[in-house]
Amino acid sequence: MQAILIPEPGGPEVLTLCQVATPVPGKGEVRVIVRATAVNRADVLQRRGKYPAPPDAPADIPGLEFAGVVDALGEGVQEVKQGDQVFGLASGGCYAEYVVVNARCLAKIPAVLSFAEAAAVPEAFITAWDAMIEQSGLVAGETVLVSAVGSGVGTAAVQIARAVGARSIGTARCAAKLERAAQLGMDHGLLLSGEDFASSVLELTQGQGVDVVLELVGGNYLSQDIKCMAQKARLSLVGLVAGASCQLDLGSVLKKRLTIRGTTLRMRPLEEKISAGRLLVRHLVPLFASGALKPVVDHVFPLAQAAEAHALMERNDNFGKIVLEISGSD
Repeated sequence: MQAILIPEPGGPEVLTLCQVATPVPGKGEVRVIVRATAVNRADVLQRRGKYPAPPDAPADIPGLEFAGVVDALGEGVQEVKQGDQVFGLASGGCYAEYVVVNARCLAKIPAVLSFAEAAAVPEAFITAWDAMIEQSGLVAGETVLVSAVGSGVGTAAVQIARAVGARSIGTARCAAKLERAAQLGMDHGLLLSGEDFASSVLELTQGQGVDVVLELVGGNYLSQDIKCMAQKARLSLVGLVAGASCQLDLGSVLKKRLTIRGTTLRMRPLEEKISAGRLLVRHLVPLFASGALKPVVDHVFPLAQAAEAHALMERNDNFGKIVLEISGSD
């Protein structure tokens, strides 16, 4: 099969289209013909040599999510059948014509979504739902602060907040991204020029602060988050684009009784990944089918142009997801 390889760490130009062996599904696994995949920050970090793949994924083929058609079944698989159109998360290897995943990690694609749209769903929407709803307990009537609101996870988060009856405040460094996020249901947008946004958030919440923070940037954003969090508020740290360290006011953490939690999907054990896949089936697919949620696709590239897709992500010019389409795999 054809796949994009990372022969050595480096810039986008190191990504190379090569012929590699087609994977074979084992017990409980399914092989999927990949019609589309999407670019994530984890792929960029892996390409730079800063985020090695876990043991159950190819070491040199990036890609964490896919949409495609079931091609072959391993022993004991009963959840799906050949020809089913499915999407989901994988530990890696999705920049390829075929990928092998555990059958229980799959969801059937709702009829309203194309393969390209479906590929833009799993990582962003599962991450946002898991971090905000499952881990931070966001409920109707509460307010969530979403950093980098124009990112894939950010655009998913404001839609999910609206769907469950919560309010959202989003931050970005581009006015156009805030305008587009408002069309997705974001209640308030803050245009950032520096890293001081806590006072603006407190003003928007009449001094009460936010109940949940979905932190996608990291670094010194956390010190601002703590300043504008309400009593017993919860923060889920998902991204570290701005760095992995900062100064925190631990006194405020104590006085406000705050909860700060780190979360990631890729490095979880299989059973937890299966549980994440069930979120897609139980909670997200029905909302896509009803039109309450919509994928946000910024650009679509052919697989051979993975380098261009990575370069676009590194420029931070995209709003929503960058998708790679794959053809000729059957």
